[in-house]
Amino acid sequence: MIFGLPVISVTIWLPILFGILVLATGDDKNAPLARILSLVGSVLGFLVTLPLYTGFDKTTSNMQFVEQHDWITRFNIHYYLGVDGISMLFILLNSFFTVIVVLAGWKVIEKRVAQYMASFLIMSGIINGVFGALDSMLFYVFWEAMLIPMFIIIGVWGGPNRIYATMKFFLYTLLGSLLMLVSLIYLYNLTGSFSILDFHQAAIPMSAQILIFIAFFFAFAVKVPMFPVHTWLPDAHVEAPTGGSVILAAIMLKVGAYGFLRFVLPITPDASHKLAGLMIALSLIAVVYIGLVALMQSDMKKLVAYSSISHMGFVTLGIFIFNAYGLEGALLQMLSHGFVAGALFLGIGVLYDRMHSRQIADYGGVVKKMPIFAAFFMLFAMANSGLPGTSAFVGEFMVLMGTIKVNFWYAFAAGTTLIFGAAYTLWLYKRVMFGEVTNKHVEELTDVNAREILIMTILAVIVLGMGLYPLPLSDVLHASVNDLLVHVAHSKLPL
Repeated sequence: MIFGLPVISVTIWLPILFGILVLATGDDKNAPLARILSLVGSVLGFLVTLPLYTGFDKTTSNMQFVEQHDWITRFNIHYYLGVDGISMLFILLNSFFTVIVVLAGWKVIEKRVAQYMASFLIMSGIINGVFGALDSMLFYVFWEAMLIPMFIIIGVWGGPNRIYATMKFFLYTLLGSLLMLVSLIYLYNLTGSFSILDFHQAAIPMSAQILIFIAFFFAFAVKVPMFPVHTWLPDAHVEAPTGGSVILAAIMLKVGAYGFLRFVLPITPDASHKLAGLMIALSLIAVVYIGLVALMQSDMKKLVAYSSISHMGFVTLGIFIFNAYGLEGALLQMLSHGFVAGALFLGIGVLYDRMHSRQIADYGGVVKKMPIFAAFFMLFAMANSGLPGTSAFVGEFMVLMGTIKVNFWYAFAAGTTLIFGAAYTLWLYKRVMFGEVTNKHVEELTDVNAREILIMTILAVIVLGMGLYPLPLSDVLHASVNDLLVHVAHSKLPL
C-alpha cells in the first residue's frame, strides 16, 4: 500500500492524473510549467513502482499486490490487478523510461509541449495497466487504449511521412486485436469468467486451442514484431520523434512477448507445443534474415529498428523452446533490449537534434567533435553486439544455452546474431564516428550537454550493472518461470 492506496492502481492512475494536469496547463506560453509537472509526474510515477520490487516475495509464483473489485457484474468483469515475477519488472521498466523520455524531450520539443509530455504520461499509466491486468477485458481495454497516445505522438510530432506510418501502425494492430477479442469471448463462454487465471485452468479441445493460438498470434506477433508482420515497425521508428522511438523499442515491443507468456502458453499449451516448430522457424528467420536486412540500411533509425526485430527473435525463440534457460533468457533479453535499444535511439536523437539528418552518409568524423558522446555510443553499440559484460550478453547466452539443449542447429542459426549484430552495429559506428569530417554541419557539432550526459550515464550504469550482476533481476523470475513451465507441460485437453 502507498498512503493507504493499492500499489498497482497508483502506478496506473498517478501518471494518467499528472498527464491530465499537464494538459490543463494549456498552450505553449505555459510550456515551462508543463515540463516541470511532467518531470514531477514521471519521477513520482517511477518511485511508486519501487514497492512492487522491494515488497515482492521471490519464493512464490502466486500473484501479488492483488486488487479485485466489481466492474461490469452482468458479464462477470472485474477491475482485477496483480503481478508476478514476469510482469512486475516490466512495470518498473515502463515507468523508468517515462522519466527518460520526459528528460530527453525537455528542450527538443518546442511546440505543443504540454500535449507531447501528457501523451507519454498517460501512455505510461495505460501500459502499466496492461502488465498489471488479471481480467482479460480490463487487459483488452488497456491494450487498445495504449495505441491512442502513440498514434498521436507519431502523427503530430513525427516526420514527413508520419500519417502513412501511423495508419500502417494502427491497421496492423487492429486486425490482431479483433481476433483476440473473439478468443476472449469464446473463453468467457467456456469458463463463465473473464479472469485470465480462470482461463489458465480451462480444458480446451485441440481444434479450439489451435484457433485461439492463431488469433492470439496475430495480436501479439504484430507487437513483438515477428516476421512476417514486422514491416510497420521500421516505418513507425523512422517517422516517430525520439521519445516515441524509445518507448516503441523499450516498452511496446515487450507487450507482445508478454502476451505470449500470459495468454498463449498457459491457455493453449497443447497447441503451443504442436506449433512450436513454426514459432521457432519464424524466430530464426527474424534473427538471421532481418539481421542481414539491417546491414543494408542507410538510415540510422531503420538500422536500429531492424536490429530490434532481430533481437526480439531471440525472445520468441527462448519462449518456445520450453525450458528454464530459454524462458529466463528471453525475459532478461526483453529487459536488456529495452535499455540498449532505448539508449541507441536516444543517441541517434542527439545527432538528429544537431544535424536534422538520420542518413549515415551525412556523417563521418563525429568522434572529433563529440568525443564524450562517441564514448557513450560505443558502449551501447558494444551492448547491441552482445559483448560479454553488458546486459545483452546475459539474455542471449541463456537463450543459446537453452536452445542447444533442444537442437544444435537451432542454436547455430541463432548464434549468427553475434556475427550479424556486431557487423551492422560496428559498421554503423565506423561510418558515423570515424573518418574525416567531410560535412560542414559535422564540423559545427557540439558535444553532449549536462542533461544528455545524465541520461546516458544512467543508461550506461544499468547496461553494465545488468551485464556484470544480473542476479537481482533473475532472482525475481525463477518461481514464476518454473511455475509457467510446469503449467505448460500439463495438457489442457478435455478428459
